[in-house]
Amino acid sequence: MSTITLKGTTIHTNGELPKIGAKAPDFSLADANLDDKTLADFRGKKKLLNIVPSLDTPVCAMSTKKFNEYAKNRNDTVMLMISADLPFAMNRFCTSENAKNVVTLSMMRDRHFAKDYGVLIEDGPLAGITARAVVVIDENDKVKYTQLVPEIAQEPDYDKAIAALQ
Repeated sequence: MSTITLKGTTIHTNGELPKIGAKAPDFSLADANLDDKTLADFRGKKKLLNIVPSLDTPVCAMSTKKFNEYAKNRNDTVMLMISADLPFAMNRFCTSENAKNVVTLSMMRDRHFAKDYGVLIEDGPLAGITARAVVVIDENDKVKYTQLVPEIAQEPDYDKAIAALQ
């Protein structure tokens, strides 16, 4: 269990982020077309998982836009925006924000991803969705970098996340 805050109030996640150097846990998440996507679908590419509570919040929207901008010139990297939002809402956000360089993935079918990555919020008003976190996974599915953002209302450390992709 990890401890984070939501506007200063302590809340808890179900576990810990994967260890650096470990094989990334597999997942099955719904994409914009309602197709299931797994880690294997992105094999051979570097992966940045931007795990957010909801794209309908300003901080989640900002992080998605910033990672989208970085992804413009990176054919070797895929930016995965993961939340509990429905694929329809995620697609609407990406269309309105011209976020063409990210892949949105939804936990709408189950919460195994959140549990396996240790980011499922267990208490407080956001119980049942994810904490804000970034996980960088190399082309061989090894975890290279993780950040559980300590205050859910703060943005992740973009510089460190991007550096881990180099």
